[in-house]
Amino acid sequence: MKLVVVSAGLSVPSSTRLLADRLAAAVADRTPVDIEVIELRDLAVEIAHQFTSGFPGKALAAAQDAVTGADGLIVVTPVFSASYSGLFKSFFDVLDKDALTGKPVLIAATGGTARHSLVLDHALRPLFSYLRAVVVPTGVYAASEDWGAEGLPERIERAAQELAALLPKTEHRKEPGVVPFAEQLAALRAS
Repeated sequence: MKLVVVSAGLSVPSSTRLLADRLAAAVADRTPVDIEVIELRDLAVEIAHQFTSGFPGKALAAAQDAVTGADGLIVVTPVFSASYSGLFKSFFDVLDKDALTGKPVLIAATGGTARHSLVLDHALRPLFSYLRAVVVPTGVYAASEDWGAEGLPERIERAAQELAALLPKTEHRKEPGVVPFAEQLAALRAS
């Protein structure tokens, strides 16, 4: 199962990326996933070029394919002017319009103060609803004062549990020609 994390943090290190990593780890603690992280700051020029040329560059095309092929997404943006960053929005603007249809998405954001926490419900949730994604009920916002404070780890755990519950369940697949021992035993008892 593939979980793609889209991080729109601009600095290195980034609190946006830190939150993204914590969310991904919490999901991985609940269900087996292969995690791929997409750092949008590395794709900024290619995103701009796609707007002007209509075609993605190699790295952007790979990121778009990763998002389209993912079983679930974690998306995290810093807050600028009470909304998601322009880079974050631009990335989702250059995706195919059907790329997120039915895909489970955990939304998250980081900001300087708790005053921006409504970005989850006033900007991110409507964006991903418009893209026909399935947005988990709990979004995670982390203000500067939330790091190391009570409450953030619990919100991360709750959101991760909700995303893990929406991911497709993997079934144990037997290899062709291999009969599981339980089936062999049952056949012997029946004969």
